[in-house]
Amino acid sequence: MTAYQRFATPFAALSLGLAAQAMAQTVQQFEVPGELPVALYSPASVKPGVKAPLVFLLHGSSGDGLSILSNSGLKAAADKHGFIIAAPTGAIHLGKGFAWNVPGVATVSGKPPGAGDRDDVKYMLSILDALVKQGSVDRSRVYATGISGGGRMTSWLGCVASTRFAAIAPVVGLRAGTPLKSDPARPDPASCQPDSPLPIIAFAGNKDTVNPMEGGGAPYWQYSMRSAEIRWAMLNHCQTSPVTKTISPALYQERYEGCRDNAVVTAYITEGGGHSWLADNDVMWAFFKNYARAGDGRLVKMAD
Repeated sequence: MTAYQRFATPFAALSLGLAAQAMAQTVQQFEVPGELPVALYSPASVKPGVKAPLVFLLHGSSGDGLSILSNSGLKAAADKHGFIIAAPTGAIHLGKGFAWNVPGVATVSGKPPGAGDRDDVKYMLSILDALVKQGSVDRSRVYATGISGGGRMTSWLGCVASTRFAAIAPVVGLRAGTPLKSDPARPDPASCQPDSPLPIIAFAGNKDTVNPMEGGGAPYWQYSMRSAEIRWAMLNHCQTSPVTKTISPALYQERYEGCRDNAVVTAYITEGGGHSWLADNDVMWAFFKNYARAGDGRLVKMAD
């Protein structure tokens, strides 16, 4: 535990506790020894004693778990569809909030994670294991989403822990590994080698100036969103070129199909959309619920 964590944990726990009370006590604190509490939302539609699906919800840089739980609107989808949300807080203190530890990738401050920073992959898997052990979570139906830096962390979970998640949904943050040092306009294939095909649904806006769809931007970004889509389609052994479909005048879809284990790659692009929570949470859940993981990590397509 870092010096900052020793100082911040009691204060943050109090702050989260007061905020949870202000939200009619619908948000619980899931305590992790030596860490900030995890904001946990279990809706009334999840019946006691029934193992429910779990969605990890990851905040953006300078945020925290409780704020993204409020700002994403995902609780309403959890109420409607009956899944639990776990919203942890990142390892690295950044301004008034926190950032995620994506190994070798600088945060928005420009500073890469240090050797003493918490391993956020192990951290989230430990939360998952604890919730499964409690008996509240169906380990075969675990998913992840997040915005911006949380979207990049969600993508990283897909790269290094694919068999623990049935699908992921980065929001304005889809990546497929770190930028290649010799050519940052391409993802480094060696940095993202998932053990299993992984269904992807991503959301972005074509006017995002923080994480531009066309690439560039900060050193952690660089390659385009289309490059990330193509890389994931290759990793999932998809057999088709992207098919573009107009959903509405301000929304279109790019979709790669014919993928191993039905692990399709789909992106929803909002015309004029910027750097914000652009996800349609009901569409996200409709995608998630199609997939599960068998006990041996195999991806399973659920019956429609």
